[in-house]
Amino acid sequence: MKNGKRAGQSSGISRRDMLKATGAAAAVATGAGVGLFGGKAPAFAQAREIHVVAWSHFIPVADSETMPRFAAEFQKATGVKVRLEFINGNDLTPRATAAVESKTGADIFQFQWNQPHVYAAGCEDHDKLAAELGADKMYKFLRDASFVEGKYRAMPYYSIGNAFAYRKDIYSKLSIRDPNTPGIAFTWDDFLAGGKRLKKNGTPVGQALGHSFGDPPTFCYPLLWSFGGREVDEKGKVAINSRETRFSIEFLKELWLAACDEGGLAWDDSANNRAFLGDQIACTLNGASIYFVARHMKAKDYPGLADKIGHFNMPLGPAGRYHAILPFEHSIMSYSKQKEAAADWIRFLHAKKQYEDYILVQKGYGLGATPDWEKHPFWDQDKAVAPFKENAKYGRNFGWPGPFGRAASEVQAKYIIVDMYARAVQGQSTTET
Repeated sequence: MKNGKRAGQSSGISRRDMLKATGAAAAVATGAGVGLFGGKAPAFAQAREIHVVAWSHFIPVADSETMPRFAAEFQKATGVKVRLEFINGNDLTPRATAAVESKTGADIFQFQWNQPHVYAAGCEDHDKLAAELGADKMYKFLRDASFVEGKYRAMPYYSIGNAFAYRKDIYSKLSIRDPNTPGIAFTWDDFLAGGKRLKKNGTPVGQALGHSFGDPPTFCYPLLWSFGGREVDEKGKVAINSRETRFSIEFLKELWLAACDEGGLAWDDSANNRAFLGDQIACTLNGASIYFVARHMKAKDYPGLADKIGHFNMPLGPAGRYHAILPFEHSIMSYSKQKEAAADWIRFLHAKKQYEDYILVQKGYGLGATPDWEKHPFWDQDKAVAPFKENAKYGRNFGWPGPFGRAASEVQAKYIIVDMYARAVQGQSTTET
C-alpha cells in the first residue's frame, strides 16, 4: 500500500494521493470494483458525512490533534466529512447496544475487546476489507477479536498493552535483581522474592483486585495461564477446575499477603496510578500511563520521577509468559447509509503514513498490529518503555485457548476469574473459590 503525502505540507494531500493511499485508484480509473460492498467503486463525493464513535484516548493528542488532522485531510481529498465523537470506554456498550437495536446511530464504532462478537448481527461483513488491508499478517489475538463465526465483523486496528511499572531506584536500594537483567529469565518466584522486600520497605506491590475493567482481569488471566490454568479448553469446554488453576491460586495467596498492598481489593483502575505517583507502592501492572504522566503530562508535579521508572513484562510461569492485551477494531454498522465512505475512512487510517503517525504519537502506549512493529526504531528512543515492544507477542484474549465469543465476554464482564482470586486472598480455601 503506497503512502500519501507527508502530513504538514501546506497543500495537504490531493484526491489522487488519497486514492493511492487507500489502494482505490485502479477501481476509480477502470470503473471496476475493489469497493467493500457490492463491487462498487468507493463513494467519493457521494456521502457527505460519516459519524465515528470511539473510545476517548488516554493520550490526549491522539484525540485532539491526530484524528482531527486525519479527518481534515480525508475531507479535503474526498469531500466526505468525518464527524468524530470520543466517549468514555464504559459508555461504549450502551451506545452500541442502542444503535444496533434501533438501527440508527454512528456509521462506525471503534470497538474494543470482543465487541464485534457481541454486536455481530449489527455489523457488516468486512472480509474484503480485511483481505485488502492485510489482516492475515496481524497478531492472532487481534484477528480473533474481529473474526466471528468465519467472517470479519470488524477491521482490526491496534492494541494497548500493559507491563509492570517499577521504581528502579528502590529496587537497587533493596538489592532486588532488576527484572530486565539480560540473559536471565524473570519468574513469578523472582517477583515474589522482590515483592517481599518491597513490602517490608513500606512500598509494596500494588494490584487492583476488584470489579474494574482494566487492571484486575489483565493481571488475573495471565497469572492463570502462566501456571497452565484455563477457564475453558480449545473447544470451549469448562476446564477451570484443575491442579494448575489451584497452583496459581495458592501462589497469589502467598504473594498477596507477603508482597502486596492488601487494600487493592477496593481499588479501581486509577488507584494504583495515584499510589505509584504518590510513592506508596514501587511496582504495579499498568499501561504506560504512569510513566507518561511523570515524563510528559504532569512532569512538573513529579520532578525527576520519570527517570526512576522502568517497566518489565509479566513474569515467566511454569507454562510460559502471557499478556492480556486490549484489542481495538473498527466496525461499519449494517444500518449505515454511508458504507463505502466509511470503508474509505478505514482504508485511510491503515495507510502507512497515517497508521505510523497514530501509533508513534502514543509513544509506546499503543501497539502496532503486526510483529514488524517489534523492530520499529521507536523502541530505541526511550528505554523506559522498550519492554512494551514484546507485549503483543505474548498477547492472548480472555477465554483463551477457547473462542473469544460471547461466553468469554460474559465471564469477563461478571468478573468470575477475578473474583476467584479475590475470594482466595480473603481467606477462602482453594476448593471453595
